[in-house]
Amino acid sequence: MSKSLLVISRQAPWSGPSAREALDIVLAGGAFDLPIGLLFMDDGVFQLAPHQDAKAVQQKDLGANLQALGLFGIDDVFACHHSLTARGLTHPVNAQPLSSEDISKLIDRYDQVITL
Repeated sequence: MSKSLLVISRQAPWSGPSAREALDIVLAGGAFDLPIGLLFMDDGVFQLAPHQDAKAVQQKDLGANLQALGLFGIDDVFACHHSLTARGLTHPVNAQPLSSEDISKLIDRYDQVITL
């Protein structure tokens, strides 16, 4: 039986390689049918903001990777409700908002957790 993995992404999409690396790990795990989930917290919730202009900061757009999650069987995508509201994001794209209590329960469900 495969061990389950939760990846917690805490970095803004253009603050360095961590946001892309988190998505790469999740997509790779999905390609190998690993039970995997993705949680956006802190500035990581900015990855869920619509209408980002990656070209303005000379980066690749992460939006395509986010849209591909379902194709790789990644259905467990979550966002910290507190982080969303603190940053003025009310409608996350393809992520279920969770309270702090729900996040604690979520982390307990997974065998391994990686935070980037």
